[in-house]
Amino acid sequence: MTDDSTSTDDVLAEVGPRLRRIRREREVTLAALSEATGISVSTLSRLESGLRRPSLELLLPIAQAHQVPLDELVGAPPVGDPRVRSEPIVRHGRTHWPLTRQPGGLQAYKVLEPRRRLEPEPRTHEGYEWLYVLSGRLRLVLGEHDVVLTAGEAAEFDTRVPHWFGSTGEGPVEFLSLFGPQGERMHVRARPKRA
Repeated sequence: MTDDSTSTDDVLAEVGPRLRRIRREREVTLAALSEATGISVSTLSRLESGLRRPSLELLLPIAQAHQVPLDELVGAPPVGDPRVRSEPIVRHGRTHWPLTRQPGGLQAYKVLEPRRRLEPEPRTHEGYEWLYVLSGRLRLVLGEHDVVLTAGEAAEFDTRVPHWFGSTGEGPVEFLSLFGPQGERMHVRARPKRA
C-alpha cells in the first residue's frame, strides 16, 4: 500500500469513534438517530464500531441530523499549503502574478504596470472586471469616462464596454485584477482600424 492509501485508511478508521462521540455529546440514542436519518440501528452501530466502512450515502444524512459539516464527521486531514506560489507573467511590459490556481471560474491577478505613458486603445470582450489599486495611480478609460484611481480605490465594469487601463505616466501602479472566465477571451478592438 502507498502512503496515500494508508493515510485514507487511517482517516476512515477514526470515523466510527468520532460518530459515537458526536452522537453521545448530543445525547442522542441510536434509535433516535435511526429515525432521523432512515438508517437502521444495526448499520449505525456497525459504523460506530468500525465494522462497516463509511460512505457518503451514510454520512450525509448523519451530518444533516447532527447539523455538522461532513468534514467534522470524517475528520479529513488538512489540505496542503494554501499559499499560491506562481511565476510572474510579463505581457506587453506589464507583470502579472496569478493569485488563483484553478483554471476557469473567477481569476485573480496582482499586476504591476511600469511608469509609462501610453495612448489608450479601448477594447471589449465578454465578462466582468474588478480593479483595486494597491499603490500608485491607475488611469481607467471606460466608455466616455476617463478617471484616475488611487491607492484604496476600486472600479468594476462590464467588459463589453470599451475600456483601457494603465499607468498615468507619473510612476508605476500596482493593482489587483479579478475577472470571470469569459474575460480570458481574445480582446477585440472596440473601434475599426484606420485605413
